[in-house]
Amino acid sequence: MDIKTLNTFITAVQLGSFTRAGEKLGYSQPAVSAQIRQLEQELQVRLFDRIHHSIALTSEGKTVYAYACEICQKEDELQNAVHASGPVHGLVRIGMSDSMCSWLMEGQFAAMRAQYPGITLRIIPQSTEGILQLLDQNEVDLAYTLDRHVYSRDYVIAQEERVGMHFVAAPQSMPAVQGVLSMEQLVELPCILTERAMSYRRLLDQQLAQHSLQIDPILEIGNTNLICRLVEQGLGVAFLPDYVTEPAVQQGRICRFAVTGLSFEIWKQLLYHRGKSLTAPIRTVMSFLHGSAAHARKEPAQHK
Repeated sequence: MDIKTLNTFITAVQLGSFTRAGEKLGYSQPAVSAQIRQLEQELQVRLFDRIHHSIALTSEGKTVYAYACEICQKEDELQNAVHASGPVHGLVRIGMSDSMCSWLMEGQFAAMRAQYPGITLRIIPQSTEGILQLLDQNEVDLAYTLDRHVYSRDYVIAQEERVGMHFVAAPQSMPAVQGVLSMEQLVELPCILTERAMSYRRLLDQQLAQHSLQIDPILEIGNTNLICRLVEQGLGVAFLPDYVTEPAVQQGRICRFAVTGLSFEIWKQLLYHRGKSLTAPIRTVMSFLHGSAAHARKEPAQHK
């Protein structure tokens, strides 16, 4: 049984199409069909039901898919172990929201680049829904989400952490904010927010909409560090993760305030597909991000 044939089978399952699998792997559609047919003949089972130009795994196909993923992952682990003595080289694709990009690029990339110069990152900004779709289609290697808690049997949670969220304003704006606001008061303030329909911004809009309220921000931008700096200048209020605002809060440059009736449970999660073969570069990036997250949790204490 050929590893390449198993990989073709896995790709066809993940993309839901022999044609798209061929495009991704550099094969023609007939070549993919021939490889799948060969695998079916070797195993003497039917792997797919083919109905109206669509494919769906049979019960036997689902069993084969689980074993094929495990076999290909073990093959990758063997290759990594054999070549582990040299520097790690390779491309790692990460799907995340723009607001997560700011945190990773400004806070972590220089250290990662210094430690692992052979690793190239490709960041693909998307909504949480879009990121998970890319993960299912093997268009990204890792998903870094900042949203409601994501759980599926298809995904492995490599790292997760509940994230505090607060509204923030400059100290000179606090008299107007008065520490605690109603939702009606909030929507009248000049707000600087992350992109609409993305991550925690979407959850904020949904909760306000339940009360027939809506924020019309003076600025929408994905760079959370820039939003924090604009808030420090007294240009508006914002809704941001605590890990973004903590240094400025500790140094008294901005203050947090509450809004009655609004509550959020937000999680930062690093995910990969259960069928994904974890190469040495992917494992290295996962390990680095795990260490960076642990460091970030300790860092605010240095400002006290």
